Amino acid sequence: MGRLELTGHDAVGIRAANPGPLTLSGTNTWIYGREPCWLIDPGPALPEHLDAVSAEIDARGGLGAVLLTHDHPDHAEAVPEIVRRFSPVPLAAARGTVSARLEDGERYGPFELVASPGHAPDHFAFVVGDLCFSGDAVLGEGSVFVSGQLAEYLGSLRLLQARRLTAIAPGHGPVVDDPRTKLAHYIEHREAREAALVSALASGKRTIDDLLDAAWADTPAELRFAAAITLEAHLEKLAAEGRLPPGVQRGSGPAGPGPTAQS
Repeated sequence: MGRLELTGHDAVGIRAANPGPLTLSGTNTWIYGREPCWLIDPGPALPEHLDAVSAEIDARGGLGAVLLTHDHPDHAEAVPEIVRRFSPVPLAAARGTVSARLEDGERYGPFELVASPGHAPDHFAFVVGDLCFSGDAVLGEGSVFVSGQLAEYLGSLRLLQARRLTAIAPGHGPVVDDPRTKLAHYIEHREAREAALVSALASGKRTIDDLLDAAWADTPAELRFAAAITLEAHLEKLAAEGRLPPGVQRGSGPAGPGPTAQS
């Protein structure tokens, strides 16, 4: 477990001790403001993590609300216990049993809500001033797998790119202190994958394995399943644009709960 400081912003991150191939160095829980503070992504239900988050909330004068960027377990598993500890406290998310339903372009508390589907259909980013809490839309290291809605995901990255952000507080990895460069890299990464995929299709490749070998050759074997999910998102986008040739194998299985590097 670790602590992440955001210089110039009244926010702190508490990293859960749940590292792994899908969670990288661990899931970041963010706490913003004070009297009351706002909790973004309570994280996994690990006792030490819950106690550290609760102590920070108490030090900041209590909890105003819990917000979820998305409901993957590594971000949302601790919600019931946090709600129990600080009851009554509202929960804001895009789906599920919530006190407030997130809507794109609206505000909740101090945050502007930015729909950013792709990694998950219910994904939102939260912007306050020149700071963005990005969940798994943008990570501090590596890239994310995209399970669908790739065009919408790219659109949300471009929307964030147009803002004058000075920091991104991600769901995994360190604080991003050069958002403009990071967002440009993310967009270029997806465009490069698409170009490699289109080239592979033009050469006659049609199976999932052949397309992965051609366009995701740098993906470690243990993350190939996640690359297959992202491949399907790219194929879906090409199909919607009328650019997918006939005979392409489709289907990659269900999406898993977290990010990956190099997908």
